[in-house]
Amino acid sequence: MKRVFILMGLAVQLMAASAQETVGLNAGDIVSPEINADQTVTFRFFAPQAKEVKLEADFLPKQKIKTPMGEMEVAGTQLLSKDGNGLWTYTSPALAPELHTYCFSVDGLRATDPNNVYMQRDIFTYTNYFLIDGDVSENYFVRDVPHGNVAKVWYPSPRLGMAQRRMTVYTPAGYDDPKNSAKRYPVLYLLHGAGGDENAWSELGRATQILDNLIAQGKAEPMIVVMPNGNGTQQAVPGEYANSMYKPLFINPRTMDGAIEAAFASDVVGYIDSHYRTLADKPHRAIAGLSMGGFHSLYISLNNPDMFDYVGLFSAAVNRGNPSNEQGYIYDKKDEKLARQFANAPRLYYIAIGRTDFLYKDNVEFRQKLDQKGYRYEYCETDGGHIWSNWRKYLNWFVPQLFK
Repeated sequence: MKRVFILMGLAVQLMAASAQETVGLNAGDIVSPEINADQTVTFRFFAPQAKEVKLEADFLPKQKIKTPMGEMEVAGTQLLSKDGNGLWTYTSPALAPELHTYCFSVDGLRATDPNNVYMQRDIFTYTNYFLIDGDVSENYFVRDVPHGNVAKVWYPSPRLGMAQRRMTVYTPAGYDDPKNSAKRYPVLYLLHGAGGDENAWSELGRATQILDNLIAQGKAEPMIVVMPNGNGTQQAVPGEYANSMYKPLFINPRTMDGAIEAAFASDVVGYIDSHYRTLADKPHRAIAGLSMGGFHSLYISLNNPDMFDYVGLFSAAVNRGNPSNEQGYIYDKKDEKLARQFANAPRLYYIAIGRTDFLYKDNVEFRQKLDQKGYRYEYCETDGGHIWSNWRKYLNWFVPQLFK
């Protein structure tokens, strides 16, 4: 009996050793992604039993899919090659400077890269990412510059019927220095898109890195940046408030029905002005957002024409609202509100969108309306569709124009 136990013990040790070798190969011996000197990138995935491994990545030729909202672009795919040890590999062409995202598909099952700890969540999907340095992406990196602070701030929102909601607030380097205790700062309100939350701009949009770097370079004024949650039924990111362990949704209730816009001036701006050292006037306030956040920025600024001197609409869903009876006034009399807003026009009204964005036609029609009335705006058109690589660029270009 003793001999049996000894043999069983040896078998367990051998199995453990074998498992460690496999784990060691996945976690330590394999480098993926490997950024090569010529800016090509090699991807590796160890799966000896797999019949097919594909790379899904933002830099591969896009695929088009039809959705209820229109035709949209999604990441392309590339088959990897398998060697005799079960290691699958693919080396890309030289990649443009950017924050690139990717994942794998193993026999049809989506998988993140087990050798890359750098991941980000977009709504309910995790992808790995890596950075290629260069002109476009230089401000996406954490550099050796003075850093601002990022806080997750709980505040009351009586207009939404909530005792506490959460927003992300960036304060620039030096804000907390006692020597600057009398200094006041302008504020940028930065709004996320459908399915996002108060973490989206700081995690997917690299907003804190962009602000740190632009301010350190002297290209942007030191400013407070407020990133609220634009979902009217959410207190915070799913999983971070009571009874919220549910799968995040792309379309949340009370997002484009007027509720967020109606509550914004009193609940969000009011709280920031009373709890931070702000310059609380129109010349020192900006509002900008992507997609749904661009929609919110449009209507918040329309309904509060004396509040924001800088407005940024990034791939904005300019005509996609669905007002409830209670908040319908937010979307009423749009032409009259535009006339009132542009009678004392914002110093900067910035519209940006990609050529293949599914909201491109809506934005063309909106610009035609502004053109017919002679309302002045700045327009930026880029390649690509409804994607974070565009929204990071727009923020990088928008921020240096604020509060000058």
